[in-house]
Amino acid sequence: MVNIAELQPQAVWEHFQTLCEIPRPSKHEQQLRDYLKGWAELRGLQTVVDGAGNLIVRKPATPGYENRVGVVLQGHLDMVCQANAGTEHDFFKDPVRPVLRDGWLVAENTTLGADNGIGVAMGLAVLASEDIPHGPVEVLMTLDEEAGMGGALGLEAGLLQGSMMINIDTEEWGEFYMGCAGGVDVNVTRDYQTTELPAAYAVSALSVRGLKGGHSGADIHLGRGNANKILVRLLRELQADSDLRLISFSGGTARNALAREAQAVVAYPQQDAANVAARLDAFQSLLRFELAGVDEGVTLELAAASASQVLAIEDQQAILAALHAAPHGVKRMSQRVSGVVETSNNLGVVRVEGGKVFANLMVRSLLDSGTWMLAREVESLFGLAGFAVEMEGGYPGWAPNPQSPLLALFQQVYEREFAAKSGVQVIHAGLECGIIGSKYPDMDMVSFGPTIRGAHAPGERVEVESVGKAWQLLKAVLAAMPERR
Repeated sequence: MVNIAELQPQAVWEHFQTLCEIPRPSKHEQQLRDYLKGWAELRGLQTVVDGAGNLIVRKPATPGYENRVGVVLQGHLDMVCQANAGTEHDFFKDPVRPVLRDGWLVAENTTLGADNGIGVAMGLAVLASEDIPHGPVEVLMTLDEEAGMGGALGLEAGLLQGSMMINIDTEEWGEFYMGCAGGVDVNVTRDYQTTELPAAYAVSALSVRGLKGGHSGADIHLGRGNANKILVRLLRELQADSDLRLISFSGGTARNALAREAQAVVAYPQQDAANVAARLDAFQSLLRFELAGVDEGVTLELAAASASQVLAIEDQQAILAALHAAPHGVKRMSQRVSGVVETSNNLGVVRVEGGKVFANLMVRSLLDSGTWMLAREVESLFGLAGFAVEMEGGYPGWAPNPQSPLLALFQQVYEREFAAKSGVQVIHAGLECGIIGSKYPDMDMVSFGPTIRGAHAPGERVEVESVGKAWQLLKAVLAAMPERR
């Protein structure tokens, strides 16, 4: 392990060390928020906790910069909590303990929380600084971003004072983001009946493991495997030539992460045991061929299990058919922004147990109309299979503004500081900019950040050098902010 606070720039990393020490799963950020509120007040800074629980800390302008444009630095306090199977880590109690490897800070078997801990740490470093020239600064730290954008959705209009916002929540150094996808969660539920386990049936647990997972927005175009979709496909294959009976299904742990693991407990005639094992081996080989170069580590496992009840066959058929037909992956590429996904869906979480089925499908689109078009298609599909469907947490996209003065400033300062041209991007992942922009329509916004890889999956890492560059750029941009008109 590494002493994070000793990395450079120390002004940033010492705050990230704090974020690693204090647990911050989505919807459980209060301990961290209260700590940071107290930390700011000890420094004489004004703090506000709004009705949604978001923390805003205000710092006056440094001498001579009082007439500069007010700036909001924005990030979210929560993190996606994922761990590899067999890893003992309680995200509600245990600190994250990363290692330094080849210039990257890495959490080997869990998520790191660089998304969005690094952005928050930079905002805190500005608040703590005594030698960075800047105009009036507000640091907005939202809650619940990863589990539905709850903090941004609940942010009160009229509370922020700045006219420009820097969101520090993207993951490719040297690229500035001027637009992002909106989205909505489609939650589907259904009851089912059970019957007695037939006589002379074997019971086994079928597992899908070894997938890379990743961010369901930023990585959706990579073609990685989805454990939920793979396992449902396998069950349908086995069902074709054996009286396979489903007992339970559990796959995925986060709505906005590509499902890395899934398990189904099933029953089948004992006389079919050899054939089931053979079909499993053949299907694993096929998957590794299909996912070569992308997710060739996919592994199928068969283990003994026990049960006394199976799903009623009519329910089983309807549930598996709906999950099999459910969309996953890229629906449409953008015709306006080359190489960018326009609309997608992630079948992130599936649970079949205790007489209840639950599945979460996260729909994203750069076009709000595209979000709702695909969401309604999902609704129609599951409705045909007898599911109840609920739309939850819908949020708007962030419409690109190529003429943004803040974007132009970032580009100019970047070229001056690093003697290179920056890039401009629109991201398929959901940022809070669209939601905040809907409440503050005159707010000029840009998003940037250091290089992060594997967000939302174990092995998440951040490039240390890029954090230093991002910090250098942020300081330079703050010093270059124009005067208020």
